[in-house]
Amino acid sequence: MKAAELMTGVRAPLSRGGFDLSPSLGLGSGSCTLYQRDGERVTVMRIVLSTGGLRKRVEDQLAQGARRLPEIVPESVGYYFQPANTEENEAYAVLVRGEAELSIQLEIGAPGRDNAADVLAMMKLIAPKLITDDSAPTPDKG
Repeated sequence: MKAAELMTGVRAPLSRGGFDLSPSLGLGSGSCTLYQRDGERVTVMRIVLSTGGLRKRVEDQLAQGARRLPEIVPESVGYYFQPANTEENEAYAVLVRGEAELSIQLEIGAPGRDNAADVLAMMKLIAPKLITDDSAPTPDKG
């Protein structure tokens, strides 16, 4: 939670959601959303693990100028970016392995930070825990 606090600038954000990585259910799935606690419930960050990951979509984003993620989990591809002229300091990262897709959507980033580097660091932290051989087998392995 400390990493999310640094990324968003929100102390003790409210979190909702969870992930199911049960191999009996096929690919892992789930989501977690972080909100500001004070006043109106505003989304500051969302993390989603879902099916439907497409390598082609990653390559399209890279061709449009997104930066390539390193191979965080074996046989994965991904990208990250921060939109130009953003008032909310948002940044995004997507990692695809097989049919699994993990996305980090930083909707409100902390001012003065490298928000793109923050989503990259968060992806490095959580992807190995959420995208495993059991939760996202590669096509040649299962």
